[in-house]
Amino acid sequence: MSFNILVTGGAGYLGSVIVPELLKLGHKVTVLDNFMFSPTSLADCCYQANFEVVRGDARNKALLTKLVKDKDVVIPLAALVGAPLCNRDEIGTLTTNRDAIKTLTDVLSPEQRILMPITNSGYGVGQDGIYCTEETPLNPISTYGQTKVDAEKIALDRGNAISFRLATVFGMSPRMRLDLLVNDFVYRAVNDRFIVIFEGHFKRNYIHIRDVANAFIMGLNNFETMKNEPYNVGLSDANISKLELCAKIKEQVPNFTIIEAEIGKDPDQRNYIVSNEKIEKLGFKPQHSLEMGIKELIKAYTIINNSKFSNV
Repeated sequence: MSFNILVTGGAGYLGSVIVPELLKLGHKVTVLDNFMFSPTSLADCCYQANFEVVRGDARNKALLTKLVKDKDVVIPLAALVGAPLCNRDEIGTLTTNRDAIKTLTDVLSPEQRILMPITNSGYGVGQDGIYCTEETPLNPISTYGQTKVDAEKIALDRGNAISFRLATVFGMSPRMRLDLLVNDFVYRAVNDRFIVIFEGHFKRNYIHIRDVANAFIMGLNNFETMKNEPYNVGLSDANISKLELCAKIKEQVPNFTIIEAEIGKDPDQRNYIVSNEKIEKLGFKPQHSLEMGIKELIKAYTIINNSKFSNV
């Protein structure tokens, strides 16, 4: 079955991978994006008849009202992502991450579906050795985490929605992000050959970007079974600390030097382990391991670098 889908923020890190996959499956996809980061990330999709693109703002109620009229499903990816960016632009964060979701639910009819990306950073600081499940009380410790928790509540309270609480995503995208933890650490290993780690015992869960796309496709294909629930989406064998992540990278980049700082704090104080059992019981099986993602990134960083302001 094919759907008519609106993806807000579809030219971003996630959307640039998810949108081509949806088109491959025969879905009709309209992307709404302001193209603030990478105007060419969806260029390869433009030849497809089922692809439409609109330059605009996901907070624009009149524009949303027009665009959702004939849509079966909306995937609202438009967001300011990550604590540093959100702290820099708090008003933009609140209006995009939270208020735009309320606007969206106001203009949708009850039968139209929402597939909502959230972050498992809403768990904040977990208890040592205890896995966070979908029943664990949410305790966001950043503006970003709070706005995504609020957005999830808006979508699920409205109904006819699925929420995916994504682990920290890694892997290559046409709109690449180097600030995500695995992507960042591998970049440092390849280019700097060393890293200084603060609070190396802090743990997090991880998921490859293409498995995020697979989770959304699963939600499309199993909507009636999954609707009105949140689902953790991560690699169950990748609830690991920052130091453990560095050790895995060092297996593939042997001359990577890891220095643990005795003094100092990480600005990101998240520390938790996550259970992904709920979605796994429905048949979700990630196809990309952490080791595969590290290998992919090493190859990618042979091609790209972050030398925008360098003179060499």
